[in-house]
This record gives sequence, C-alpha cells and structure tokens, in this order.
Amino acid sequence: MTTFDDRDHAFEAKFVHDEELQFKADARRNKLLGLWAAGLMGKEGDEALDYARSVIASDLEEVGHEDVYRKVAADLGDLADEATIRAKMDELMAEAKKQIMTEV
Repeated sequence: MTTFDDRDHAFEAKFVHDEELQFKADARRNKLLGLWAAGLMGKEGDEALDYARSVIASDLEEVGHEDVYRKVAADLGDLADEATIRAKMDELMAEAKKQIMTEV
C-alpha cells in the first residue's frame, strides 16, 4: 500500500466514525426532546419513554430534522411555539453531543 492509500483509508474510517457519532447524537437528541415534550404533556414513566421512542422513530421518515419538529409541534399544539421547540432542539443537540463524547 502506498501512503496515498493509507490516507484514503484513514479518511474513509474517519468519515464512517463521524457519521456514526452524528447518528447517535441525533437519536439521543430526539429521545431528550421526546422526554421534554412528554413532560409538557403531563406524561411520566413508561408513557414518557414510549413517547420519546415515537419521536426517535419519527426521524426515520425523511432526511433532516423537520419530521421530528413536525411531530413534536403537532403533538404539543399550543403548549410550545415553533421558536421554543427549535431552540430546545438546538439546546438538546448540544447536550446529546456532550453525553455521547463522554461515553466514547
């Protein structure tokens, strides 16, 4: 193998690793968002966890995070406006990444 091949494989490995971490962070953020929304709706315990799982699953509908936003916004109704939900999504993404990095 040449040095170029070694670098190519290293870049591919880094890309795969970064994508895996992003996937985990997205799922973690969605779980945290689901738990936050469940709390606003008065759900607790297993009911809150089930709702959080449904938020995680909603992210598989399309590329990006709009599917998650739409689900949570529809479920919350008047309990939270768009700016609040989007700010919470950003806040929880930072928290999810922090949690993931401490686990690695």
